[in-house]
Amino acid sequence: MEERELGQAVEAARVTATGLGLGVDDAVVLHDSDRIAVRLLPCDVLARVGPVGQREDFAYEVEVARQLAQVGAPVGELEPRAGARVYVRGAFAVSLWRHYESVGPQIPPAAYADALLRHHAALRHIALDAPHFTERVDAGLRVVTDPERSPELLYTEREFLAGTLAGLAASIGSDKDRDQLLHGEPHPGNLLHTRSGPLFVDLATCCRGPVEFDLAHAPEAVDAYYPGADPDLVRRCRALNWALFSAWRWRREDQMPDRAHWRAEGLTRVRTALAG
Repeated sequence: MEERELGQAVEAARVTATGLGLGVDDAVVLHDSDRIAVRLLPCDVLARVGPVGQREDFAYEVEVARQLAQVGAPVGELEPRAGARVYVRGAFAVSLWRHYESVGPQIPPAAYADALLRHHAALRHIALDAPHFTERVDAGLRVVTDPERSPELLYTEREFLAGTLAGLAASIGSDKDRDQLLHGEPHPGNLLHTRSGPLFVDLATCCRGPVEFDLAHAPEAVDAYYPGADPDLVRRCRALNWALFSAWRWRREDQMPDRAHWRAEGLTRVRTALAG
């Protein structure tokens, strides 16, 4: 967020928490993009804040978290003093979560795979109207095929990304029997190393597809510890994920830091994954 908007978002988190009787003397921004994550102290609550236009996405994430907590999934939980709801404060939507201290920088591959297996098992026990992963691909295609949305994307790279996204989505999504509910983006940044074990966060990406789509977001060393996964399907999903990542970096409104580097790096990663 821009500095002025960031300040307003932090204030929305403060007002929401204090309105619930939670003590807030300090606020530490932990993540800043189109939405922010801010730790509120001394109540030690994590507030997620985004534009009010994202209210439905926030509500979806809250519902995913609520259902998964009921079946014992390894996920970050909502703050019990705030309830399973989304608050609106002016131009912002706010949800409140438990804050977890990290106990280490890296989760071993075996533990990562075990957390993902348990998460997938839990997801099979809840009922959600979740989009298919191919809807995410359709959104990426709309970016790379529209010069107004991606004005700096060169023609050759535009053709490469469009062909890759369409081709991989068709081949990966052809076997509907493999589909189940997924996290959607269980990469290392969305898996916390806590005293309670590994916990998945950022649950608004929940979608349907093969488990290999999720596994492809994890470090490659995790593959060997996830039984029953199709290695070729994981490879294709990894290429698709990098193609989607690249598509988002070429959006006119993308605000990712060091975007120029990641535009080039994303395309390189797609080609490397396709080469297998």
